Amino acid sequence: MSNHSNSEPDAFLATNPDIAIIEFLITDLNGVLRGKWAPVTTLNKAFETGVNFPLSVFGLDVWGREVEETGLHIDTGDRDGLCFAVPGTLCRNAVASQNTAQIIMTMCDENGDAFGGDPRQILSRQVAALAAEGLTACAAFELEFFLFDPDKTGPDGAPHPVERDVGPDRQNMYSLSSLDKYAAVFAAINKTAAMQGVSVDTIVSEAAPGQFEVNLKHLSDVMRAADEAVLLKRIISDCAKAHGLKSSFMAKPFADQAGNGMHIHISLLDNAGNNIFAGQGGETLLRHAIAGTLETMADCTLAFINTINGFRRLHPGSYAPTRAVWGHNNRSVAVRVPASPPVARRLEHRISGADANPYLVLTAVLAAIRKGLRDAAEPGDPVELNAYDGNKDRLPDDPKAALQLFRDSPFAKEAFTPLGHKIICALKQAEIDAFAAEITPLEYSTYT
Repeated sequence: MSNHSNSEPDAFLATNPDIAIIEFLITDLNGVLRGKWAPVTTLNKAFETGVNFPLSVFGLDVWGREVEETGLHIDTGDRDGLCFAVPGTLCRNAVASQNTAQIIMTMCDENGDAFGGDPRQILSRQVAALAAEGLTACAAFELEFFLFDPDKTGPDGAPHPVERDVGPDRQNMYSLSSLDKYAAVFAAINKTAAMQGVSVDTIVSEAAPGQFEVNLKHLSDVMRAADEAVLLKRIISDCAKAHGLKSSFMAKPFADQAGNGMHIHISLLDNAGNNIFAGQGGETLLRHAIAGTLETMADCTLAFINTINGFRRLHPGSYAPTRAVWGHNNRSVAVRVPASPPVARRLEHRISGADANPYLVLTAVLAAIRKGLRDAAEPGDPVELNAYDGNKDRLPDDPKAALQLFRDSPFAKEAFTPLGHKIICALKQAEIDAFAAEITPLEYSTYT
């Protein structure tokens, strides 16, 4: 099935005649980039007729192992689907040692229909549903991460963050000196992002030693916003490596330090491009949208907290929410209304870990907003002070509970498609089982 012209690849190759290799990038359900290298001669095929790739790429756990319970592997013949190039994502890979370009791909089945196990296709359903209601989502991602010194480790073998030598208890938030110390890394991030069309906005030093945040600009194309979040992670990783460092989006690397979050700012535009939360009745519509996100948050926590480690981040006082509550200009809540003029009125969704899949996070949030608007739901009173103090509306704090809520949720099944829902449940169950089967160093030190 082809609905693309050759103009983009032809124009790109005309200005980049040295390109020899194309990287086809596919984001799996854990948010991990997978794919393959191909000769540049296959680029037009990727736009026109599609490139064969196993559907089972979406049936891999976080370690890249096949999970048979997904129904995508040898028991069903390990069939191929067709991956098509996503227009607007073709760019040079600036860090690659060879003359390489990259492009994001999205999966269709053998008949050319959208494959419900592809997180990008899952999100596209929500975008289309919003469009049918005369709405367009505007989104901006904020990604936190650590920079580690790969040549050092802590006494327990844990990675060693840069800046740790200055003092493990150092909390130098918004430090300009920390940014200046690693200015070469951030300059490379900015340069590579500009080359790849990724809209980097601000960069800040965060709460823990060696922790930083890169913010992306608001985009009225949420598919592109999610694409950029995926590409930004790769850019940060590649640029850190090129400067002798290692980046990590692990949600909670250190028990005594802040974890890495992925916050998303979202507003909705009408057909005229106006923010529906800004005009007359806008605050009421925003309340409805917030109510939808809160009502469905526990059911979808598994999408926001994508890893076993991620649940360690949901800790009181950690700037990661523990309750499905909201507030104005309050960073202890799950959904914050940032201080802003009415024209920029929006919600900030704060629960997701930085290692979550941006497509799945946006899927859950947009589906929840649509539900809240449709039901004219009310979110209750905003939390004015410390949201950690209450016990009402607690979010699941372990993966087993989160998986059970997700598995039993009609909302999650509809939002993520029955196929996507089934695959996600199978993958997360396999990962929970794998961790349960592991004997930890703490057990050896305690019981031997």
